[in-house]
Amino acid sequence: MARSIAGKVALVTGASSGIGWELAKQLAAEGCKVGAVARRAEPLNELVAQIVAAGGEALAAPADVGHREQVEAAFAAVRAQFGPVDLVIANAGVGRPTLRDPVNMADVEDTFRINLMGVIYTVSAAQPEMLARKEGHLVAVSSLAAYRGLPSESAYCASKAAVNVYMDGLRMHLRGTGVRVTTICPGFIKTPMTATNKFHMPQLMEADYAARKMIGAIKAGRKVYNFPWRLHMLIKMSRWLPDGAMNWVMGDYDSEAQQAVADRRK
Repeated sequence: MARSIAGKVALVTGASSGIGWELAKQLAAEGCKVGAVARRAEPLNELVAQIVAAGGEALAAPADVGHREQVEAAFAAVRAQFGPVDLVIANAGVGRPTLRDPVNMADVEDTFRINLMGVIYTVSAAQPEMLARKEGHLVAVSSLAAYRGLPSESAYCASKAAVNVYMDGLRMHLRGTGVRVTTICPGFIKTPMTATNKFHMPQLMEADYAARKMIGAIKAGRKVYNFPWRLHMLIKMSRWLPDGAMNWVMGDYDSEAQQAVADRRK
């Protein structure tokens, strides 16, 4: 049975665009008081202005989730404005190709810093208070890419797989404490991050639609939510395909990834 989230204090990371932006707006429309967290202050302020204009309550708390002290400062700001945080959605993430020769090590390290450690810093900042209150909900936005390593996406896939395993362990560790744990693994969503992809993205979803599905899973208390289901099944079955078949499916993505990184560095 779906739970009401009206009146809850929600903190969303990666809220300056894409999925995080839509999650923040829709949570506010559901009656949540929203703490919006991201590195860029200007779009956060615009988001808050839109939420307030629509009759909601929101606070911009700029922070880089890859830095623990900034995450904790953002939580402190949200608590000071709205009170204890009831719902945390660790959504911030980056997607950068892993190059073959030479390996773009700085990008690989940044991917793990944000995608994995950013999630850990975010849920850990909320955990003690939720345990003390014996209630709360910790949510991490992962990816269907967590279930299959892909050529040129080694770091991204591995970082998301690590998120899944971390949240699995945390869910079992917090059993019986009153704190719920949810992992959400979406497929392709139309965001600024996917806008640079030149390969076909099956079942590409609009961000507002994806956010509605995620909030529905959160209200239902799902442990793990994978969607869209047909792409999820395809990804799971692809684990049985030989490496050569996956390279053929990905086509020229490796060379495209090399060029994309080269363009970004200009």
